[in-house]
Amino acid sequence: MTKKTLGRTDKIDFPNLDLFEVDCKIDTGAYTSAIHCSKVAVKDDGLHCTFYSKGHPNFNSKTKVFKDYTFTDVKSSNGFVENRYKIKTDVVFFGKTFKINLTLSTRDDMRFPVLIGRQFLKRKFLVDVDILNQSFNHNN
Repeated sequence: MTKKTLGRTDKIDFPNLDLFEVDCKIDTGAYTSAIHCSKVAVKDDGLHCTFYSKGHPNFNSKTKVFKDYTFTDVKSSNGFVENRYKIKTDVVFFGKTFKINLTLSTRDDMRFPVLIGRQFLKRKFLVDVDILNQSFNHNN
């Protein structure tokens, strides 16, 4: 398979989450991928996740329920370890749908509500930090 080249940022779709043209940072320094989640609650029918962000209008405040979810430890760049919920969903790059594992994090104070890490990128993409929005521009 020929690897497509991504830039340092892009706009991507999460069709199962009803989130489209979401700003993301391609972060080769991060192992896991993360998405901003404003509210998480465990209920009898699963993990209820609300995707809202005042700074990111494409986050639509819809709540999605995940029956399958896990926990994982994530170490931040400052060395702090945080135990986070992890979900699996679909993401679209270059018009193609891929499965992705996402940890849920509060990223309201961050410029990008989504980080795409090495675990997802490996064997699929190359990263050129001199370019932007390759997948988004390819689809438009």
